[in-house]
Amino acid sequence: MAGHALDSPSWFSVHRRGLWWAGACAAVLAAVSAALVFFPWDLMRGPLNRYVSERTGRHFEITRHLDVRLGRTLRVSLDGVEFANPDWARDPYLIQAEGAEIDVSLWPLLRGRLDLPRVSLRQPRLALQLEPDGRRSWALGQDTSDTSTVPQVGSLLVDRGSLHFLASGHGADIVAEFAIDASASSSLPLSYRARGTWARQPFAAQGRTGSVLQLSAPLQQPFPAQVSLTAGRTRLKASGTVASLVSLDGADASFDLQGQSLADLYKLIGVVLPETPPYALRGRLSKQAKAWTVAGIQGRLGRSDLSGSLVYDYAHPVPLLSGKLQSKELDFNDLGPLVGVPADRTGTATATVAAGSSSSQRAAAPAPAPDRTAASRQRKLLPTATLDLERLKAMNADVWYSAADVQHVKALPLDRMNVHVKLDGGVLQLDPLTLGIAGGSLAGQLRIDANANPAAVSTRLEARLLQLNQLLPAVALTRSSLGKLNGRVDLQARGNSAAQMLASSNGNVALLMGQGEISNILLEFLGLDGGEIIKFLVRGDRNVRLRCAATAFDVKQGLMSSRTLVLDTDDTVINGHGQINLAQETLDIVLDPLPKDRSILSLRSPLKIGGTFAAPSAGPDKLALAGRAGLVLALGAINPLLALAATVETGPGKDEDCRRVLALASAPAAPRSR
Repeated sequence: MAGHALDSPSWFSVHRRGLWWAGACAAVLAAVSAALVFFPWDLMRGPLNRYVSERTGRHFEITRHLDVRLGRTLRVSLDGVEFANPDWARDPYLIQAEGAEIDVSLWPLLRGRLDLPRVSLRQPRLALQLEPDGRRSWALGQDTSDTSTVPQVGSLLVDRGSLHFLASGHGADIVAEFAIDASASSSLPLSYRARGTWARQPFAAQGRTGSVLQLSAPLQQPFPAQVSLTAGRTRLKASGTVASLVSLDGADASFDLQGQSLADLYKLIGVVLPETPPYALRGRLSKQAKAWTVAGIQGRLGRSDLSGSLVYDYAHPVPLLSGKLQSKELDFNDLGPLVGVPADRTGTATATVAAGSSSSQRAAAPAPAPDRTAASRQRKLLPTATLDLERLKAMNADVWYSAADVQHVKALPLDRMNVHVKLDGGVLQLDPLTLGIAGGSLAGQLRIDANANPAAVSTRLEARLLQLNQLLPAVALTRSSLGKLNGRVDLQARGNSAAQMLASSNGNVALLMGQGEISNILLEFLGLDGGEIIKFLVRGDRNVRLRCAATAFDVKQGLMSSRTLVLDTDDTVINGHGQINLAQETLDIVLDPLPKDRSILSLRSPLKIGGTFAAPSAGPDKLALAGRAGLVLALGAINPLLALAATVETGPGKDEDCRRVLALASAPAAPRSR
């Protein structure tokens, strides 16, 4: 039966028909393939030009030749191509090129998405424009702010050409030229130069990269790049690799960064940093996901060294800067720009202008010398540079900073610093803030709320165990003095500069000291006790026991009014009163010394401290001193011995109740004004 079936004519007939149909289909497919391979694609240039122009609403033209190679990916070769920009763009063409070879993925194309795994351009001239409202010239839909209409480009190859990038919202207008250098290293064959503006600052850059720019396709190997750029007052040199040119993920590069102030980086890259003196830093820059890491920072800000690491993470709704920085040696003058004081106040700019004046001007008769005393009295010392409130809201921060040794401090013997800088939602806090001063410490917190305008400021600082002989190192008569001081600063204010904050401040300030020792000759100078001064000049100074000292001021709208001002020793008690006007920067303090012992040649009178912060003055009360001197002269006219008697000090001073004095100075102030 089986053999009979195989020998049946019907079986062979069926299989012959099947083989015939298979051969016919193969022949048809071969004919279609041959037709497609040898199809004169140039005939499609006109229809294709019209189709693309109509779909995109802008001019598209293949100027010389079109060829297509079929496969799972279409390879389209264009000899001469130009594609216009939208009507609103400044440059007429998005791209003009001598030639292009473009791979197009079929399946995404059938779903309406343009996916280009590979684009190769010969001598392209590109012009890209980004508007503040989100429109971009390289989006192909009617709505150019819709990023879904931006073609997905895997890799881009170029030989030589140019690029014009315009982004008014970023203050950018940059022209770049690039070319393949066959004689260069095989890893960095593409050289480029760019010039123009970035963040409305002069911009220039040059460097080398690999020749295949992987824009969205995953890199098989890290992409190498070198760059040297200048933007405004900032200069950067970097060399390294990157895994993705679009997201910059996997970036790993060494860098050298120099500039006039770190605050300039806010305009360039959006990172909020304080005003600083000129700087030069180096380190290692890397990126993973949405976090940039700057590690191994080494360099200088002004005359201070700086090291540490930082992380800038923009995965949050508000970017976060975190890390730790430290200085082995901090030059205190370098902190000036932080609060609005110029780093160099030596008048260099004035000297430069004078040096550039003409010879005729130099030969002219010199102008009368200005009244420097009057000028100094009018000059203000408190910094008036204003806070940029919006900048404080642009970023959050969590950064620790420490300085092991602080140098060149004129006003205070500051020797170390530690601070935790926290910026969250426009609220800046230095908490904790610890300063090493005069062998002791000044610690507490400072808070600035930039959500109010003017900013709301509060500060609370505690001074502990300050050494009296270290507190005023420039005063020779205090070097042998002994004692430890404690104090407090508790203020609230409103203002956008240090001057405004202090001028509107409310709260209290106090400085207290228990038992110690102080120079006796200093007390006699304050009391104008000539007899005692002569004795100590002959025999030498000696310390006298300090029973207590306290000074406390209540502050209201920038006016500091003394609550207590007492210095009590075994030899003299000094009581004082007065005001310090932080708005006008003036002093009005009166000290009244009362010796506790008898002496001759004393012309004791109250000591007045006045003038301005820039030009303070100190001296005896002229009216009181004139009255006593007049009495001496009148009695001397009668009998010289009577004149001497008029200078006898009977010692009216009495011991103060130190417990009461210290309690009064440390008592909380009245409720602050709002």
